[in-house]
Amino acid sequence: MRLIVLAGAIATVVSLLGTPVLIRLLARRGYSQAIRVSTEGEPYPDHEGKRGTPSMGGVAILVAVLAGYFLTHLLAWRPVTPSGLLVLYLMVGLGLVGLADDSLKIFKQRSTGLRARTKLIGQAAVALSFAWLSLQFPTDGTSPASMAVSFVRDTAIVLPLGLFLLWVWFLVTATTNGVNLTDGLDGLAIGASIASFLAYVLISIWQYGQNCSFLDTSPLTCYATPNPLDLAIVAVAAAGASFGFLWWNTAPARIFMGDTGSLALGGGIAGLAILTRTELLLPLMAGLFLITALSVIAQVGSFKLTGRRVLRMAPLHHHFEMLGWPEVQIVVRFWIIQGLCIAAGLTLFYAEWVRA
Repeated sequence: MRLIVLAGAIATVVSLLGTPVLIRLLARRGYSQAIRVSTEGEPYPDHEGKRGTPSMGGVAILVAVLAGYFLTHLLAWRPVTPSGLLVLYLMVGLGLVGLADDSLKIFKQRSTGLRARTKLIGQAAVALSFAWLSLQFPTDGTSPASMAVSFVRDTAIVLPLGLFLLWVWFLVTATTNGVNLTDGLDGLAIGASIASFLAYVLISIWQYGQNCSFLDTSPLTCYATPNPLDLAIVAVAAAGASFGFLWWNTAPARIFMGDTGSLALGGGIAGLAILTRTELLLPLMAGLFLITALSVIAQVGSFKLTGRRVLRMAPLHHHFEMLGWPEVQIVVRFWIIQGLCIAAGLTLFYAEWVRA
């Protein structure tokens, strides 16, 4: 528990104090994201008041996560593990893809950033390399990830290597794009991400206390997850970094995290789901992000098939903006939805252990 508190505290302080430094640096150089405006054929919520707000705040989040993880290991003189490093690799790799996207938005003043195909290729390269690396570096004969599809632990469905790579790519891409789509209102995505990371802190700590490596019990009542304590350290560092950033990102935001932050956070959530062997719980652990992504799919699908839109505007939070809901009200209510989804996920996780 001491390591968990230390990692969370370091990441929170670094993010809380480092973000305003980044704000001043970006503002001094005029690095702000282009703001979409309404056109005659495409109305858009009035975000003119956000013009000039610095973006690329995900850099501060990533620095804080890395500081929380590595300084904790240094101060405790504890070796790092493959599991922890793999989640960080996924976060940093996807963060760099987002950084390229943010750079185009800022320097070219192009609100769409990278072309969709280019961004997907970058995400795929990072996700597939993470998937392959996660099958290497065994600890006590067990690799960080398993080719079995998992719910609250590995199931009997074992995928061949090719399908496993595609499965991981799908989970990572879906989660990162879900977070990215949700990041449209001040504090919305970062607050929901904090809840997800804290849920994985609880899951990882529980798996550490009930780990098969030092419990002589049935495999149905213990967890074979390698390095669960280190995964908890990564998760709490990500939660702390996000918490510190929320101070500056809450309405009215002083800085946006941009794709640098949203892709990195989505990668961290997906990576923790894969390495804690809770892949099929991810739709609940990332419930708000899934709902947001489905709202976009429904909007696009309906328009292409029928020529009609099911929402006034997608993603879903913009629909409520167009209905006249205040931004803060939308954010808080969507946080409540995320909390309910995560509560359901944690209930299923614990209920399976009680039943076993």
